[in-house]
Amino acid sequence: MFKSLKEKITFSGMVVLGIGVVLLIFTFISAYGFLTQSLSIASSDDFVQTFGAALAPLIATCIRLMYLGIMGWVGSLLTIRGVTILIHAPKTEVVAVPAKTAMQQQKTDVTAKKVALETKKEQKEPEVIVIPPEQLTQKTDSQSPS
Repeated sequence: MFKSLKEKITFSGMVVLGIGVVLLIFTFISAYGFLTQSLSIASSDDFVQTFGAALAPLIATCIRLMYLGIMGWVGSLLTIRGVTILIHAPKTEVVAVPAKTAMQQQKTDVTAKKVALETKKEQKEPEVIVIPPEQLTQKTDSQSPS
Protein backbone atom coordinates (compact mmCIF):
# COMPACT_ATOMS: atom_id res chain seq x y z
CA MET A 1 0.00 0.00 0.00
CA PHE A 2 2.73 2.46 1.00
CA LYS A 3 5.96 2.58 -0.94
CA SER A 4 8.10 4.60 1.43
CA LEU A 5 8.46 5.55 5.06
CA LYS A 6 7.51 9.14 4.27
CA GLU A 7 4.12 8.02 2.93
CA LYS A 8 3.48 5.96 6.08
CA ILE A 9 4.38 8.85 8.36
CA THR A 10 2.28 11.30 6.35
CA PHE A 11 -0.72 8.95 6.39
CA SER A 12 -0.47 8.39 10.15
CA GLY A 13 -0.18 12.15 10.71
CA MET A 14 -3.28 12.76 8.59
CA VAL A 15 -5.23 10.08 10.52
CA VAL A 16 -4.27 11.53 13.91
CA LEU A 17 -5.06 15.05 12.71
CA GLY A 18 -8.44 13.91 11.35
CA ILE A 19 -9.40 12.16 14.59
CA GLY A 20 -8.44 15.25 16.59
CA VAL A 21 -10.46 17.58 14.37
CA VAL A 22 -13.50 15.24 14.48
CA LEU A 23 -13.30 15.15 18.29
CA LEU A 24 -13.10 18.93 18.45
CA ILE A 25 -16.09 19.33 16.11
CA PHE A 26 -18.11 16.80 18.14
CA THR A 27 -17.17 18.63 21.36
CA PHE A 28 -18.34 21.97 19.99
CA ILE A 29 -21.60 20.46 18.71
CA SER A 30 -22.20 18.84 22.11
CA ALA A 31 -21.45 22.10 23.90
CA TYR A 32 -23.82 23.99 21.61
CA GLY A 33 -26.58 21.44 22.24
CA PHE A 34 -25.93 21.64 25.99
CA LEU A 35 -26.10 25.44 26.01
CA THR A 36 -29.31 25.64 23.93
CA GLN A 37 -31.26 23.46 26.38
CA SER A 38 -33.82 25.31 28.40
CA LEU A 39 -32.67 25.89 31.93
CA SER A 40 -35.19 26.16 34.70
CA ILE A 41 -34.41 27.86 37.95
CA ALA A 42 -36.11 26.34 40.95
CA SER A 43 -37.49 28.75 43.48
CA SER A 44 -39.23 28.16 46.76
CA ASP A 45 -39.76 29.80 50.10
CA ASP A 46 -37.71 27.18 51.90
CA PHE A 47 -33.98 27.62 51.14
CA VAL A 48 -33.03 24.08 52.17
CA GLN A 49 -35.65 22.55 49.91
CA THR A 50 -34.54 24.77 46.98
CA PHE A 51 -30.91 23.86 47.53
CA GLY A 52 -31.75 20.14 47.63
CA ALA A 53 -33.81 20.38 44.44
CA ALA A 54 -31.04 22.32 42.62
CA LEU A 55 -28.18 20.08 43.75
CA ALA A 56 -28.92 17.13 41.44
CA PRO A 57 -29.08 19.21 38.22
CA LEU A 58 -25.98 21.09 39.36
CA ILE A 59 -24.01 17.85 39.74
CA ALA A 60 -25.24 16.61 36.34
CA THR A 61 -24.18 19.91 34.75
CA CYS A 62 -20.72 19.68 36.35
CA ILE A 63 -20.28 16.15 35.01
CA ARG A 64 -21.25 17.29 31.51
CA LEU A 65 -18.85 20.25 31.67
CA MET A 66 -15.98 17.99 32.77
CA TYR A 67 -16.83 15.60 29.95
CA LEU A 68 -16.79 18.43 27.40
CA GLY A 69 -13.55 19.82 28.82
CA ILE A 70 -11.76 16.46 28.65
CA MET A 71 -13.05 15.84 25.12
CA GLY A 72 -11.82 19.27 23.99
CA TRP A 73 -8.46 18.71 25.67
CA VAL A 74 -7.95 15.28 24.07
CA GLY A 75 -9.12 16.60 20.69
CA SER A 76 -6.68 19.49 20.82
CA LEU A 77 -3.81 17.19 21.89
CA LEU A 78 -4.53 14.84 18.99
CA THR A 79 -4.72 17.75 16.58
CA ILE A 80 -1.39 19.12 17.82
CA ARG A 81 0.24 15.68 17.54
CA GLY A 82 -1.08 15.22 14.01
CA VAL A 83 0.29 18.56 12.90
CA THR A 84 3.63 17.79 14.58
CA ILE A 85 3.87 14.45 12.79
CA LEU A 86 3.13 16.11 9.44
CA ILE A 87 5.66 18.88 10.01
CA HIS A 88 8.45 16.51 11.05
CA ALA A 89 7.89 13.99 8.26
CA PRO A 90 11.12 13.34 6.36
CA LYS A 91 11.58 15.87 3.58
CA THR A 92 13.85 13.74 1.39
CA GLU A 93 14.05 10.09 0.60
CA VAL A 94 16.84 8.15 2.24
CA VAL A 95 19.13 6.60 -0.36
CA ALA A 96 21.24 3.64 0.69
CA VAL A 97 24.91 4.22 -0.09
CA PRO A 98 26.89 1.05 -0.78
CA ALA A 99 29.45 0.28 1.87
CA LYS A 100 33.08 0.94 1.04
CA THR A 101 35.35 -1.99 0.56
CA ALA A 102 38.14 -2.59 3.03
CA MET A 103 40.75 -1.41 0.51
CA GLN A 104 38.92 1.87 -0.16
CA GLN A 105 38.46 2.43 3.58
CA GLN A 106 42.18 1.86 4.17
CA LYS A 107 43.12 4.35 1.42
CA THR A 108 40.75 6.92 2.86
CA ASP A 109 42.26 6.50 6.34
CA VAL A 110 45.83 6.88 5.02
CA THR A 111 44.88 9.99 3.04
CA ALA A 112 43.17 11.52 6.07
CA LYS A 113 46.26 10.90 8.22
CA LYS A 114 48.52 12.54 5.60
CA VAL A 115 46.30 15.60 5.43
CA ALA A 116 46.26 15.86 9.22
CA LEU A 117 50.08 15.69 9.39
CA GLU A 118 50.47 18.33 6.67
CA THR A 119 48.10 20.72 8.39
CA LYS A 120 49.99 20.28 11.67
CA LYS A 121 53.29 21.11 9.93
CA GLU A 122 51.79 24.17 8.25
CA GLN A 123 50.41 25.55 11.46
CA LYS A 124 52.91 27.68 13.32
CA GLU A 125 52.78 28.23 16.98
CA PRO A 126 52.10 31.84 17.84
CA GLU A 127 55.07 33.82 19.01
CA VAL A 128 54.98 34.94 22.59
CA ILE A 129 56.36 38.35 23.32
CA VAL A 130 56.99 39.20 26.94
CA ILE A 131 57.21 42.85 27.85
CA PRO A 132 58.64 43.33 31.33
CA PRO A 133 56.94 45.91 33.49
CA GLU A 134 58.71 49.19 33.85
CA GLN A 135 60.82 49.48 36.89
CA LEU A 136 59.80 52.43 38.89
CA THR A 137 62.55 54.37 40.46
CA GLN A 138 61.76 55.49 43.88
CA LYS A 139 63.09 58.77 44.87
CA THR A 140 64.80 58.84 48.13
CA ASP A 141 64.86 61.85 50.38
CA SER A 142 68.43 62.56 49.38
CA GLN A 143 67.57 62.64 45.65
CA SER A 144 64.52 64.79 45.92
CA PRO A 145 64.96 68.54 45.63
CA SER A 146 64.34 70.45 48.78
